[in-house]
Amino acid sequence: MGRLLRPLLWGTTYTRLLHLWVPMFLVSVWLFIDMSRPWVPALLVVPVGLIPAVRMGEGVQAQLLLLPPGERNSGISTAHSSTWRDRWRTVLWLEIRLLLGAAAVYASVWLPVTSVDLVSTALGHPQHDDNPLLWHLNPPWVYGVLAPVPLIALYATVLGLGHVITAAARRLLGPSAAEQLAALEERTEQLLERTRIARELHDSIGHALTVAVVQAGAARAAGDPAFTERALDAIEETGRAALTDLERVLGVLREAERPASSRPTLADAERLLESARASGAKVDAEVTGAVDAVPGPVSREGYRILQESLTNVLRHAGAVPVRVRIEVSRGTLALDVRNPLPGATPGPGQGSGLRGIRERATLLGGRARTGPDEGEWQVRAELPLR
Repeated sequence: MGRLLRPLLWGTTYTRLLHLWVPMFLVSVWLFIDMSRPWVPALLVVPVGLIPAVRMGEGVQAQLLLLPPGERNSGISTAHSSTWRDRWRTVLWLEIRLLLGAAAVYASVWLPVTSVDLVSTALGHPQHDDNPLLWHLNPPWVYGVLAPVPLIALYATVLGLGHVITAAARRLLGPSAAEQLAALEERTEQLLERTRIARELHDSIGHALTVAVVQAGAARAAGDPAFTERALDAIEETGRAALTDLERVLGVLREAERPASSRPTLADAERLLESARASGAKVDAEVTGAVDAVPGPVSREGYRILQESLTNVLRHAGAVPVRVRIEVSRGTLALDVRNPLPGATPGPGQGSGLRGIRERATLLGGRARTGPDEGEWQVRAELPLR
């Protein structure tokens, strides 16, 4: 019994009833004008429903009055009608809302009145003999026994109409195919953005920590004050650059629409090369072609690929000679980083950093190879410029 009566405690039960009543207030205005043609409001809502903004207004009402608080902002659209199909769905929704509203008002008025009439008739004082919901029963006390029935019917009607109008709203005011596709694309972009931010944090902070560890170890082993001074300067510079990158990435998290143009590109590659040199690596770099003309997305991802490649060199091989080749030609950006293999040859393409390099290249329609090649460790990426 408690489960059946629980909806009486739900605020949604009463807001749904209010939603059903609202259009009847407008219908009642027309009935004061011309009661002989009550069907006119059903015709008037047709041109109204074809107005694109009406769908947004109906969606806002439905979300606030029909859905429980935990389910709002889902299942019912609050966008304007973008297609004729959406407009006609809105028209159908308005017609159904009028029909169900009329049923709700009729039940809300006549069922309580019938209950009162049953009690009055049982007491020998009938109030509305013409009530079509009254029956001719004998003896009179039977009317008193039946008095709760209309109230129970009212309760069931209110709940039933509330569920029906909510289901109709989800069906007719729900997102269109275009809106569902746009929402899916937005969700995909958010997931890609989260993956990109995770990669950037790995690449940037990982690079800075690797340089700092290598520099500190080299300074301790050298025992040379001058070398220690240079190592501290390199650690400070790398740490400052990492903090800048960290602030930028956190800014992206705080500001979803922050422009990607603020991210470093291959035009800033000299900073990476100098950082690697300061860590003891002998970097032989050669740049061919117009790097400044590389499109922004390709240049930014190329920078991160180069950064991760140098980080891997310092992390796994230490201060060794590194050969860097950056070439822009025939619609392709080619990055090639080579260094002598460390004592223990790693497996091909292991590690999240190397996997991130291949993922970056794939997302841009290019390809990347990581692994041993002719006695050296090679990272080679080819990215199309279009």
